[in-house]
Amino acid sequence: MVDNICDDIREFLVEEDEDGDRLDVYLADQFVDMSRSYIQKIIKDKKVTVNGKVEKAKYLVKEEDKIVIEIPKPKVLEVVPQDIPIEIVYEDDDIIIVNKPQGMVVHPAPGNYEGTLVNAILYHCKGNLSSINGVIRPGIVHRIDKDTSGILMIAKNNNAHNCLAEQLKDHSITREYEFICHSVFKEDNVTVDRPIGRNPKDRLKMAIVPNGKRAVTHFEVIERFNGYTHVRARLETGRTHQIRVHAMSINHPLVGDPVYGPKNSKIKLNGQALHAKKLGFIHPTTKEYVEFDSELPDYFQKLLEKLRK
Repeated sequence: MVDNICDDIREFLVEEDEDGDRLDVYLADQFVDMSRSYIQKIIKDKKVTVNGKVEKAKYLVKEEDKIVIEIPKPKVLEVVPQDIPIEIVYEDDDIIIVNKPQGMVVHPAPGNYEGTLVNAILYHCKGNLSSINGVIRPGIVHRIDKDTSGILMIAKNNNAHNCLAEQLKDHSITREYEFICHSVFKEDNVTVDRPIGRNPKDRLKMAIVPNGKRAVTHFEVIERFNGYTHVRARLETGRTHQIRVHAMSINHPLVGDPVYGPKNSKIKLNGQALHAKKLGFIHPTTKEYVEFDSELPDYFQKLLEKLRK
């Protein structure tokens, strides 16, 4: 990124390794939690220029292209605040750290505007959240899947949001997960560096694909059982379903994973046994490194006890 002219206009200069990306894909990578469909709408509304010229979403960016995007000012929030209990790990004027339970969706989607973490946070904060991601995802800098539990950060203002989003883009945020997978890891430490993109045979899934985005996951064995392993994963990058896809790619699919796991698993869960345990980053205001941890949820601990027996 070259310059942040003001709150609503951002300017980018395409780098060598980004040459050849579609315009909408390029911008989706710059704005960590702004959906590609929303970016496509901004492009369609002629709010994006490349070297001063309006281009379509399918335009292939070139090194040294100057891209300017005008982010529409947020509309009045239409998502209803709801008094839903949430576990707040930490809160100040800039950020909220929450421990999301398994089964809770992070933000609303068309046709499903209630019961999400955003509904709960809006109630708790009385609507005072960053507006960068618009009506549906106020305050949401990054997300975790519905059936993944654990630590998540929320931005209360645009300055905090931009600061956290930049750290996500730079891969400088500490993100550690724990999971239980099928089969026993032979090595104590394994690093998987394989590109991830949409599965060409099933657009609802992600997969290891040659033209995907670089994805790196560091796995460390915590405990081995008969036919299963308790593993810690540290994310170097943050691609969709990264841990689940990388674990599956080395023949260790997550227990309970309805998408990438085996259909004949003896262990039945309501979703993958995956918990976002640790999150560390530079605080937007104090500029000091802060780190937050969370306990493994009950279902996870009970499964570990069962496997030990």
